Amino acid sequence: MGKWLLAFAVGGLLGLAGGFGLGIFFYPHIFLSDIVGQELVEDRAKRKVLARGTFIHANPRDPVHYGKGRVTVYEGLLHLENDFEVGPGPKFHVYLVPEANVVPSTNVPKTMYVDLGRLKAFRGGQNYQVPAGVDATRFGSVVIWCEHFGVLISPARLSPA
Repeated sequence: MGKWLLAFAVGGLLGLAGGFGLGIFFYPHIFLSDIVGQELVEDRAKRKVLARGTFIHANPRDPVHYGKGRVTVYEGLLHLENDFEVGPGPKFHVYLVPEANVVPSTNVPKTMYVDLGRLKAFRGGQNYQVPAGVDATRFGSVVIWCEHFGVLISPARLSPA
């Protein structure tokens, strides 16, 4: 009787842990993937463009963590263009990173990155304020980073405008 009770308890705990893990993976796909950012850049013609880039799939062998679309850096503002898209997940953030060539093995947390905030949507146009005193021209990449798991989702190498 004691062995069956122990097996039942262990099986229940393993099932709970497995369900939690699957929930973390599937929750964003089911409930958050329909959210599309629709922010525009006000006074676009009057703003000075500092750099542009295109998000890439950092690790083609990883079908979950991908990104695509364009990013434009203006004075004081970073704009993810309407064609921006990343695979959904928990706690994604937008970073300005000094390195121009960011790959999955790059230790992004050890760089002097600037966190512009949590990703607002997995698709579409989004604006992020660049903090006062931050010279965006000194950064080589924009990175979508998963803070929850410490994973590079997608980098965009910036080219001066």
